[in-house]
Amino acid sequence: SDTRSSMMRVLCVLALASAIEAAGLGAMPNLRLRGGSKFSAMPASVKPGVLYGDAVKDLLQHAKDNCYAIPAVNCVTSSSINQVLEAAKKFNSPVMIQFSNGGSQFYAGKTIASPADTLQGCVLGAIAGALHVKQMAEHYGVPVVLHTDHCAKKLLPWFDGMLDADEKHFKEHGTPLFSSHMLDLSEEPHDENIATCTKYLERMAKIHCLLEMEIGITGGEEDGVNNEDVKTEDLYSKPEEVMQVVEAFSKVPNAMYTIAAAFGNVHGVYKSGNVKLSPEILGQAQAYIKEKTGSTEDKPVFFVFHGGSGSEKDKITEALKYGVVKMNIDTDIQWAAWDGVRAFEAANHDYLQGQIGNPEGADKPNKKFYDPRNWIRKSEEAAVARLGEAFADLNSVGVLA
Repeated sequence: SDTRSSMMRVLCVLALASAIEAAGLGAMPNLRLRGGSKFSAMPASVKPGVLYGDAVKDLLQHAKDNCYAIPAVNCVTSSSINQVLEAAKKFNSPVMIQFSNGGSQFYAGKTIASPADTLQGCVLGAIAGALHVKQMAEHYGVPVVLHTDHCAKKLLPWFDGMLDADEKHFKEHGTPLFSSHMLDLSEEPHDENIATCTKYLERMAKIHCLLEMEIGITGGEEDGVNNEDVKTEDLYSKPEEVMQVVEAFSKVPNAMYTIAAAFGNVHGVYKSGNVKLSPEILGQAQAYIKEKTGSTEDKPVFFVFHGGSGSEKDKITEALKYGVVKMNIDTDIQWAAWDGVRAFEAANHDYLQGQIGNPEGADKPNKKFYDPRNWIRKSEEAAVARLGEAFADLNSVGVLA
């Protein structure tokens, strides 16, 4: 049955987590980031806590050189932030915590106003989430890139508000509030996409903040942006398009950036065979840019993998070889978090039908079952286990061991 299959999946993921922990990858000495045996030493700039500027670039370079990608997980509550930090510590992996526009609004509270001209509620939610991460990341002993996800043209007031907060934080503390932000103007004309991103990159470079931009279109639907009916050819970026980005951004002093180039990516989870990923497109782009720029690196570009949930493992591995240093993980973790709650309810159903009364007696209290700390914790545990599987797919397990 579907229930039995789902339970078997949870058990398999938990077994993976136990095996990794038993192998000595689950316990991390306090504040010791040396790089595991199959990885080169972690750069000295990469320390526990939120990373900024050169430390972010050093981590991305380490990922590219060692063929792993940093898991980037969307968060919508303090609990979802904590479960990502817990997973990063458990599996000895650096991590990216990111907030979408809708996730930021949820973090602030659905009743906090977000007028279209300011999107203030979304700005406040992203800032609140960022402050939580900054407070807790160092105490989990892991390096974190603090990021915001897709920002389409209609959401630019959200982006502007966060950059205002970054600049204020930089003036007061010498770093932006966020490590990086993403602009997704892939639905706009290509030249407009590059020009707008370049304008923002000039502003961001002055405060040592990294920009992620997207060319081509990620299919599917996420956070209210629906690309399910996009033309097939738009799901695959061309090397020349990537080169145009590199040429424009190279003119910006101190620019730090990553590119989410499309190679058939789709948001969400779809039946096997319905999505055709072609990571070799990234390899072709790397070779083209190396030739055109005369770079000494075989992989001169930092690429990002969007729509990673449900992707074939071999396609993920192939993408890592071509310079993918970050992969977004959302849908699979959403399911795992829900599945933890579902399994808890199924196991304790008769104790969750009222505050008083259960199979042990009509006057027996049920508080220990419906206390949110119990069922939310089961959600966190399931998400942590599933994150361990994702970290393994991205070859990042043990990077900090």
